[in-house]
Amino acid sequence: MSAEVTAIVLAGGLARRMGGLDKGLQTLRGRPMIAWVLERLVPQASEIIINANQNLEQYGAFGYPVVSDEIGGFAGPLAGLHAGLKNARHDLIMIVPCDSPFLPADLVARLFAALEAQAADLAVAKTGEQPHPVFSLCRRALLPHLANFLREGGRKVDLWYASLKVVEVPFDDEAEAFSNINTAEELRSFETFP
Repeated sequence: MSAEVTAIVLAGGLARRMGGLDKGLQTLRGRPMIAWVLERLVPQASEIIINANQNLEQYGAFGYPVVSDEIGGFAGPLAGLHAGLKNARHDLIMIVPCDSPFLPADLVARLFAALEAQAADLAVAKTGEQPHPVFSLCRRALLPHLANFLREGGRKVDLWYASLKVVEVPFDDEAEAFSNINTAEELRSFETFP
């Protein structure tokens, strides 16, 4: 893959199911979850941006720019994507959550191939019948469209996607890679994940 990609790691949520603890900073096998995500992303992206709304210094210590939502009230992943799009240097934007430490090593390449082949606005990973909207590759040119959607009160990822040309990309061979860790119990169970 020759195109340059900005990857945005979404770490801006409230983590209610994690008891309000910042998920990206929770330890898995001795390292913060976001460290695992970054390790998988670095070979796949030309630029990395972390979207966070709290613990900014701790996230900044990973050595990548940290941007916060412009839209207040923890407005969800689209607010994180919006902040990332406004700060990205490249025309292709990958978003991933901070709580999926085992994302595929070829995630960006496979999404990019489908995005280009279908001339789509956005490519999203899918396992079985389940799309994973926070694992997607889109074009920075969508910024005005997204800004308008958010300005009108839109917050749901699937409603925004419904207004775009989207291609779903099967990753059935790597279904476990899209497991996200939402609770302390799930975090403990992943201590022994292969």
